[in-house]
Amino acid sequence: MTNPPEPAHGIHRLDEARLVDWLARSLPGFAPPLTIRRFEGGQSNPTYLLESGAGRHVLRKKPPGALLPSAHLIEREYRVMAALAGSAVPVPRMRLLCEDTAVIGTAFYIMDHIDGRVFRDPGLAGHSPKERAALYDAMNATLARLHAVDWRAAGLSDFGKPVNYLGRQIDRWSRQYRASQTEEIAAMERLTDWLPAHLPAAEEVAIAHGDYRLENLIFHPTEPVVLAVLDWELSTLGHPLADLAYNCMTYRFPAEGLAFPGLGGLDLAALGIPAEADTVAAYCERTGRDGIPDWSFFLAFSLFRMAAILQGVYARALQGNAASEKAAQMGGMPALLAEIAWGIAEGA
Repeated sequence: MTNPPEPAHGIHRLDEARLVDWLARSLPGFAPPLTIRRFEGGQSNPTYLLESGAGRHVLRKKPPGALLPSAHLIEREYRVMAALAGSAVPVPRMRLLCEDTAVIGTAFYIMDHIDGRVFRDPGLAGHSPKERAALYDAMNATLARLHAVDWRAAGLSDFGKPVNYLGRQIDRWSRQYRASQTEEIAAMERLTDWLPAHLPAAEEVAIAHGDYRLENLIFHPTEPVVLAVLDWELSTLGHPLADLAYNCMTYRFPAEGLAFPGLGGLDLAALGIPAEADTVAAYCERTGRDGIPDWSFFLAFSLFRMAAILQGVYARALQGNAASEKAAQMGGMPALLAEIAWGIAEGA
């Protein structure tokens, strides 16, 4: 379950007077007093719970300080969730986007708050095998529905380039990794050569979430139903199998000992959690596929990409502007993920 929000402090404290003034002019029904509390957990964009006469809303903003190019694009989050309103993919209702940095220092958006459950532990401790199976199945079904959305009809034809997604992603995250690099990681160097040389021949285009995992879903308070998909910062038009492989990375991480837990070492059958092969098979059945011949590539790519992302998180922690207090624990993660990815690449 998610931790309750707490009062913001330090670099994440908002200018309440300016925000109240802006909300009074922009958010229908707004009336002070305004209570602001920050959610802990995300590694990228600071997120806050706002409570006022207008009800409960969520504010999500860019972090303070110098940012890497093309990172923390909360404007893209706002756009894609607004476009998906009314679709088969559940998203919160978007209320306002503010790109005026004079208000609280960075661009931000406001959306409706959704009451529900957020699970940080992929092992779903405290739940029955039946409940775990149903929650994982709902996550899988929601991903399949996302990839079935007609992105042209949703008004997202220009949301990304519908060609060479994987090649461009490898190039982008190689550059992002270089921009935030704090040490040399041999496996990352090998992957930057191996991945472009092993691109799948077939291209596919869908709305790619980019960070699709259990923690980024809000579930119904009591039912195995996804009420909202969150954290769309990395979304674009891309290859749907990159999302699936990213979702399956947790199978490669140990359940204990890392900054964030995985499923490795757990008795998945006893827990009721589908194995990686079962997750892939369920997705394939839902999307009409016979299988995924390039699965090793997509896994290696996803791990490489995550290693680059976490390198940026760690670099921001060293600079003092990370969104999460846990960011400083990420120092060893990029190398570990890169080693796992390279092991998969060598096995392929």
